[in-house]
Amino acid sequence: MAQQAYVTETDNGGSGPERREPGLQRLTNRLKGLAAGWRGDPHIWRRGLVLAALAVILALVMLLHAQIPNAIGNLGSLTETFLPWLGLFVPVLLLLALVRRSATALIALLVPAIVWLNLFGGQLTDKTGVGGDLTVATHNVNADNADPAGTAQDVAASGADVVALEELTADAVPTYEKALASTYKYHSVQGTVGLWSKYPLSGVKPVDIKLGWVRAMRAAVTTPSGQVAVYVAHLPSVRVKVEAGFTARQRDKSADALGEAIADESLQQIILLGDLNGTMNDRALNAVTAQMRSTQGASGSGMGFSWPASFPMARIDQIMVRGLEPLSSWTLPETGSDHLPVAARVKVDTSAS
Repeated sequence: MAQQAYVTETDNGGSGPERREPGLQRLTNRLKGLAAGWRGDPHIWRRGLVLAALAVILALVMLLHAQIPNAIGNLGSLTETFLPWLGLFVPVLLLLALVRRSATALIALLVPAIVWLNLFGGQLTDKTGVGGDLTVATHNVNADNADPAGTAQDVAASGADVVALEELTADAVPTYEKALASTYKYHSVQGTVGLWSKYPLSGVKPVDIKLGWVRAMRAAVTTPSGQVAVYVAHLPSVRVKVEAGFTARQRDKSADALGEAIADESLQQIILLGDLNGTMNDRALNAVTAQMRSTQGASGSGMGFSWPASFPMARIDQIMVRGLEPLSSWTLPETGSDHLPVAARVKVDTSAS
C-alpha cells in the first residue's frame, strides 16, 4: 500500500512529515494573524467613522428616549414601546465594524452596549422567588377567538386564584362563564372585561376611563390573607399610521383616568390586571406606572413579551401591584388569542387589611 507523505521545509533545509495543527490552535493562530494585520494597518482609526457615529446616536436614543417628543406622531411613545429591540443594532454594527476593520467603530460600540445593559440587563436575570399566597393571571382573549371554551380552560389550568379577561363579547361571555364555573365560584363581568375568583368579591363596580363604554372595573377580593383591590382594564388600542404616526391620544387619556382611580383607592393593597396597550417604558402610562410595580420587572425571568402571540415583541399585557410583594411572574402558553396570557404570584400583607 502506498503511503502518502506530507513534506514541509525545515529550518535545516531537510524534509519530514507535516504535523497538522489542532482546530483550536489553527483558530488561535488565525486570530493572532488578524490582530497582527490590524496592528500593522495605519487606517484602522480613520475607517468606520460613520459606523462610530451611528453607534453614538443609537446610545443617545436609548439613553435619552424620554426626551424624544411626542408632538409629532407620538414618536417618543413608539420608540419606548419597542425600546429593548434597539439592542439588536449593536451586533449588526459590530459585524460591520469587523468587516470595515475599524477600531474606532469597535470602541464606539461599547457605548450603546453599556447603555442597553444598564436599561435591560437586569431583565435578563432570573428574579423568580418562591412562596406567595395569591396567584393572578390576565388575558386579552381576543374578540374573534374561535375557541373561547378552550382558552378559558387553558387559563384556568394555570392554577391562578384570580383571573381577569379582556375583550369579552356579549356572545362569548356565557361560554367563558360556563367553562370557568367549576374552578371559580365568584365572578363579575363589566362591559368587555371580567374577573373570576376563587375568593369572594365585593365592592364590584365599573371604572370610568373616559371612553363612553365600560372597559375597566374594580373589585375587592377577600383572600385568606386579607382584602386586595383588583382592577381590570383594557385601554384603547393604538395604531401606527403613515399619515398620523403612532396614534394613541385616547389610550393616553384613558391611562390618566385609570391612574386617578387607582390613586383614590381606599385599600392599601392593589393589583392591576389587563391589556394596557403600552409597555412600562411608555411615558404615556406614567399616571399608572409611577405608582405601581411591574411583577415582571420585579420578579420575572426575561422580558415577558406578550404580544403578538405568534412572535411576541412587546409586553403590553401587564400585572402591576402596590402594597404587595411580587415573588414570581411569567407568561403562559399560547391560546386561541393573539395575546399571550401572563401570570404572577404575590405575597399579601396580612397586617394591611
